Amino acid sequence: MSISRITVAGFALASALALAGCGSGSGSSNSGSGSQAGSPAPAVMDTSTIKVSSSPLGNILTDGSGRTLYLFTEDGKNTNSMNCDAACIRLWPHMEGKPHAGKGAQASLIGATKGGGKAQVTYAGHPLYYYANDRASGDVKGQGIDKIWYVMNAKGTAIKTAAPAASSTDNGNSSGGGGY
Repeated sequence: MSISRITVAGFALASALALAGCGSGSGSSNSGSGSQAGSPAPAVMDTSTIKVSSSPLGNILTDGSGRTLYLFTEDGKNTNSMNCDAACIRLWPHMEGKPHAGKGAQASLIGATKGGGKAQVTYAGHPLYYYANDRASGDVKGQGIDKIWYVMNAKGTAIKTAAPAASSTDNGNSSGGGGY
């Protein structure tokens, strides 16, 4: 019985450490810290389309369901240079597939990364990511986390404006975690 308690405690500790590796806690004050019991599931991903949608940050890129797309500033063009473990990838999943250009998006800017595994969608050469703590279409909770995660405009340029602190996308969560 004692060995099984030690095993469970060791597994819990290892899980906590793995999750801690994804966030430095120095992100913006509007970011969530992870999925919590009773929290709604993340907004549904619709990778069939990239479009431009209105948000508290202006007009930004979203997927077909209006879910916000982000860029990681340390990615090189047409690469996925993010050194991220499995827990981190769950927090910042890649947009995969072959989307078409929807309202406001430029088809000529949509591409994919090159290399092994599944191709990651790019826009203006930047690999695209979702933020798992965005719970509804239009949420921008990943904006500015660790000063490396940003939404993009229709030209494929990072919008580095801070999300409004009291916006409807904040949901009162100011724990500051969830970075990379």
